[in-house]
Amino acid sequence: MNMPFYVSPEQLMKDRADFARKGIARGRSVVVLAYDGGIAFATENPSRALHKISEIYDRIAFAAVGKYNEFENLRVAGVRYADMRGYSYDRSDVTARGLANAYAQTLGTVFITESKPLEVEIVVAEVGPEPAEDQIYRLTYDGTVADEHSFVVMGGQAEQLGRRVKDGWRENMSLGEALRLAVAALGSGEGSSSRTIEAAQLEVAVLERDRPRRAFRRLNRQVLADLLADDGEPPSSDKAPDAAEDTKDQTATDESPAEESPTEESATEEKPDEGPDASGTTPGTDH
Repeated sequence: MNMPFYVSPEQLMKDRADFARKGIARGRSVVVLAYDGGIAFATENPSRALHKISEIYDRIAFAAVGKYNEFENLRVAGVRYADMRGYSYDRSDVTARGLANAYAQTLGTVFITESKPLEVEIVVAEVGPEPAEDQIYRLTYDGTVADEHSFVVMGGQAEQLGRRVKDGWRENMSLGEALRLAVAALGSGEGSSSRTIEAAQLEVAVLERDRPRRAFRRLNRQVLADLLADDGEPPSSDKAPDAAEDTKDQTATDESPAEESPTEESATEEKPDEGPDASGTTPGTDH
C-alpha cells in the first residue's frame, strides 16, 4: 500500500498563496479612487466586450483582476445575490458590505478546500449620498476583506502604482483630475520610464453620487478623451473680452498719430490695424 505524500498545512497554504499571487500579478492593474462626485474606476483594457469593471446593483460596482473566467463567475454570482436580496426584502438592503461578506466566504472556502485557489482580486464599491458614506472593499484570493478609503490599486505592479496614486491624490478632486492621475499611474513603469495610454485602450466607469437610482455609468471614448485632454484652462469665450480690450487699446494707440497729422498716407497705413485681422487674430491665437 502506497503512503500518501505528506505536506504540512503551512507549506500547503504558502504554495497556494504564491500560486494565486503570481497569477494576479500577470494581470493589468485596476485603479479605484474617490473624487468629489463619487467613485471612479480605471484600467487598461482594449477589449470592448470583456469588461473588468461592471455594475452589480443600483449604487454598487465591481472591479477585478486575474483570470477572466473566474472573476466573471463571481460577478454573475454577485448580481444574483443582489437581485434575490433586493426582491425578497428591499432594494436598500443590498449593500456593498453584505456583498463583500458573501464574496469573502466563497473565496475563503475555495482557497482552503480546493486544490487550486481562485487567481482573482476584486473590489466592491458603493457610493453613498455623502462622501463619508462611500464604501470600498478589497478582497484577495484567500477571502481577506479590507475596508479601504480614498483609493485602491490592485493587480500588476500594485505597490509601485499605489505609491504614485498616493502622492497625487487629494480630497475633492474633480473627475478629470482623478482620471488623469489614474491613467498616469497605469502608464508609469519601472524607474522613471512611463508611457501614454490612449483613451481607446482604457476602460473607465464611475459611480456618480447625483444620479437618481442607478449610479453606474460607463464612459465612452469621446467623453474620456475630453476629460483626459482637459488641462484646467478657462474656455476661449472667457478670454475673448480681454483680447478685444487689448485690440481696442492697440487701435487707439495707432490712431493717435493720425489726429496730429491727418494726411492720406497716415490714414492708409492705419486701415490694416483697424480691420478684422487685428480684432480676430488675438482670440484665435489664445484659443
